[in-house]
Amino acid sequence: MYRSIEDFLTTRKEEESSTVKLFSNLTEETKSVKIHENVRSLERLAWHITQTLTEMGKNAGLFETDLLHELPIPATLPELIETYVNYNTLLMRTVRLKWTDSNLDDLVNMYGEEWKKGKILSVLIAHESHHRSQMTVIMRMLGLPVPGIYGPSKEEWASFGMPPMD
Repeated sequence: MYRSIEDFLTTRKEEESSTVKLFSNLTEETKSVKIHENVRSLERLAWHITQTLTEMGKNAGLFETDLLHELPIPATLPELIETYVNYNTLLMRTVRLKWTDSNLDDLVNMYGEEWKKGKILSVLIAHESHHRSQMTVIMRMLGLPVPGIYGPSKEEWASFGMPPMD
C-alpha cells in the first residue's frame, strides 16, 4: 500500500514506460489473434489496461465519469499507445491534485469493499503488471519478441552476447 503520492507517481511513470515498451512490440497482424477461446487478444488486453485507468479512477472518486468506458479499441496500435499515455498522464495529474499523503488511509468503496486510497494506488500498479504478464505469454506463443521489463528478456540476453537464463 502506498503511503506517499510521490512514491506512487515515480512507480507509475516507470510502469508506463514498461507498458509502452510492451505495447510497442505488438504487431497489427497479431494484435487481434485469440490463441484460445478463453484468452483475450493482445489488443483487448492492452485496451483493458488502458480503460482501467479511468474505470478505477472514477470508482475511486478521482474522475467524475469513466471517460473510456464506452469507447471502442483504437484502430491502430499507435493510437492505442497514445491513448494509454494520455490517460495515464491524466490519472497521475489527478492523483497529485486531489489526494495527499495524509489522506491515503481514507477509505473508498471499491467493488463492494472498503479500500484505503493507498491500496487503490497499489492495485493500479499490480493490475497492470498482471495483464502485461499475460500479454508476454501470448506474445511468446505468437512468435513476437518480448521486451525485458523487470530484467532482461531472452532476446536481450542474446543481444548482450550471452545465453538466455533458464
